Amino acid sequence: PPRMIIIEYNGGKKNVKPVALVGKGITFDTGGLSIKPSSNMHYMKSDMGGAAAVLGAVELAAKLKLPIHLVGVVASAENAVDANSIKPGDVIGSYSGKSIEVIDTDAEGRLVLADAINYTIKQFNPDRIIDLATLTGSSVATLGYTAAAMFSNNDSMKSALTDIGYQIHERVWPLPLFDDFKSDLHSDVADVRNYSGKPISGAITAAKFLEVFT
Repeated sequence: PPRMIIIEYNGGKKNVKPVALVGKGITFDTGGLSIKPSSNMHYMKSDMGGAAAVLGAVELAAKLKLPIHLVGVVASAENAVDANSIKPGDVIGSYSGKSIEVIDTDAEGRLVLADAINYTIKQFNPDRIIDLATLTGSSVATLGYTAAAMFSNNDSMKSALTDIGYQIHERVWPLPLFDDFKSDLHSDVADVRNYSGKPISGAITAAKFLEVFT
């Protein structure tokens, strides 16, 4: 069954807002009714890569006794097919109170992350949030396996993560969050839709969707 997993480490910091790590924990992703091709579906047990990174980072911070306040939030679920599956065209609610039109059930990671991000903001009031997710193959189509796509509205954090990434060979590459992409997620029946329906800019529109819940 779905679970929200919350872990917290405080290395002695008093009255300091935490840094929050939010991870996508889809333990297996069939794509739902928008089912994936069978040729690659067996890889989808690794759709919890973001969750694993979050749990590992908080564990490492605790083992190293770092002087930081860290919160890890993981939205964990399985995207399978059964009689109660969400259908393309359904409108669902979210933790934020905003409604979402589900265009593609294989764009499920952003749905659980929307709730996890908004929950983290409301419950922990963090100094900053870093979201980690195997969110879309569009990132791999753009950058291959040489770097991860990075989206941020915080220029100093973008610069720091880029510099650190080059040093330790965990490279990130910034992609834009232009407001031009907002119209791709317009819905006539909900506050936002979860997928543009276009074969372009997939990673960017996924990030623009999550931005709605920050």
